[in-house]
Amino acid sequence: MNFASDNVTGACPAVLEALVRANDGAALSYGEDLWTARVQDALRDVFEKPDLLAFPVATGTAANALALASLVPPYGAVYCHREAHINVDECGAPELYTGGAKLVPLAGEGAKIVPHDLAAAAQGHGVVHHVQPAAVSITQATEAGCVYSPDEVAAVAETARSKRLRLHMDGARFANAVAALDVAPAEITWQAGVEVLSFGATKNGCLAAEAVVFFRPELAETFAFHRKRAGHLFSKGRVLSAQLEAYLADDLWLENARHANAMARRLGGGLAALPGCGLWAPVEANEVFTLLPPPVVAALQRVGVQFIDGFFGPGVQRFVCAWNTQLEDVEAVISAAAAVGGRVEAAGV
Repeated sequence: MNFASDNVTGACPAVLEALVRANDGAALSYGEDLWTARVQDALRDVFEKPDLLAFPVATGTAANALALASLVPPYGAVYCHREAHINVDECGAPELYTGGAKLVPLAGEGAKIVPHDLAAAAQGHGVVHHVQPAAVSITQATEAGCVYSPDEVAAVAETARSKRLRLHMDGARFANAVAALDVAPAEITWQAGVEVLSFGATKNGCLAAEAVVFFRPELAETFAFHRKRAGHLFSKGRVLSAQLEAYLADDLWLENARHANAMARRLGGGLAALPGCGLWAPVEANEVFTLLPPPVVAALQRVGVQFIDGFFGPGVQRFVCAWNTQLEDVEAVISAAAAVGGRVEAAGV
């Protein structure tokens, strides 16, 4: 019963089968293979954008850092939420690959950036003593498990345009956001003003595959050089692209995300209904943030449930559901918590 992350899962069968097929025979190297060409076409169909450019990479950190390196000069500022993965969990990779650009963290409920706060922060254009406002990065779904609606993305984009900022979206859990909102992918990306997307797949059924998607092809002019210099141009590019091709085929990416989201809703609803328990944030995608009494936390840990306690500070737990989360495991967690929750209430804890 491992709910610590959606990174703990293996790849789904269709992706593994595609890798085995792609392994047979010879293919052109460095992204000149047929798999990579087909993935580009598939992403153009998914996003209804025939001129987009997509570049496979192996990790989400590489996707984010190299995307920002293509948008931001070394003396630039990247505005992001203070809980953003690029700010908290990427070990300075965005700063390294941009050549020294500064991340400027902002507050906001649900790990969302508020346009008003972005406008207030993005100052100093032309002032030699300040880093120059260059880009804003938002996460979809956010690090708090919340999703930006199309209107919320558009509001951030409008502010970004007014401040001459490029708009990047970290889409490590993009599939979960699309499934939760039940909208066309285009509606929450380029139609709402997003210019570059880190399209995640590793958390949702792939082994190691992401794609950097440029909705404005002219912004991709330097990306290929950044990717090569960073060691993320795979000689056997079909290894990445075969995963992405299978992931996109027949809407597997959305099917996986819908399942993960459904398991999270059941888990969150079941735990929140117990005496003394609650939710720290609404369950909108595949992450569940709870407020469980210490005896309940201890009981879950004793029976082998894996999750993160103290994720956003003391008393806040994070559970993450994935493409292969089993309903019986979800019910087992709820039952184990219920067994203790009643005793906690009776004791007045």
